[in-house]
Amino acid sequence: MEKLFRLSWLLLGGMFSQACSISPPPDSVAPGKLTRQIVTERVSAVVVTDRTNLDRWVNRDFSTSQAPKDADGGSAAPLTSDGYFLTADHVLARMAGRNVFLIYGQGGRLAPGLARVVWRDEGADLALLHIPVKTPYFYQWTPAEQWLPVGTRLIHGGIATGFKSGDGKLSTALAPQGSFTGNRKFKMDIPLQPGDSGGPVVDPYGRLVGINSAVEFLVPMETAFFIDSEGNRPNIRMIDALILKDRARNKHAASRVE
Repeated sequence: MEKLFRLSWLLLGGMFSQACSISPPPDSVAPGKLTRQIVTERVSAVVVTDRTNLDRWVNRDFSTSQAPKDADGGSAAPLTSDGYFLTADHVLARMAGRNVFLIYGQGGRLAPGLARVVWRDEGADLALLHIPVKTPYFYQWTPAEQWLPVGTRLIHGGIATGFKSGDGKLSTALAPQGSFTGNRKFKMDIPLQPGDSGGPVVDPYGRLVGINSAVEFLVPMETAFFIDSEGNRPNIRMIDALILKDRARNKHAASRVE
């Protein structure tokens, strides 16, 4: 979890207005400064811990002395303005009986929120989380009808290496949404580290392609050689439907309490 201690300056350095409406540059252009700004604004972390409150740790800039010793976690991608995030399911592998927090930028500062698990799919390695706060910095998906060919330029926003690694390329073509109904795994040539799992994979225009899932190395003898990393792109319409259903269910539950 030491990678999380670097999160505050990454996010606080990038709180600018949302810029997803820019016109796409030519396809050959790599992710530029504006795209990196978009990713910086949306940096999000998942922390799984026995603790019931992380305010002291966050308010002290993730100091080592205040860190939860039992913490597991990873990264996440905000999907809406009302607190829905997508992450990798394996980030939550040890959540039984523990609390799940999302750490997200709020008004120029970082704030932890106790998260609710809306949906999990172990096979797809995807999970949907919700915190009941406004989340104005969120991702737009690449269009469901768009073909993403091999060689599409990418960057990622995992909390471990997302701000150190350069851009990479898609190694697996992603067909338009209509040609598949479930999750689609894809490969890319960007090395990942623990903590990057669940983070966003982003195209040159700042749009969400999918979620970091795994990294593969070849280990012959003593030297490990990076092969590729794996991401997951869900059925976007299915994710949208899950969010709509959850909003309606929780709105009705709140009205019954009132």
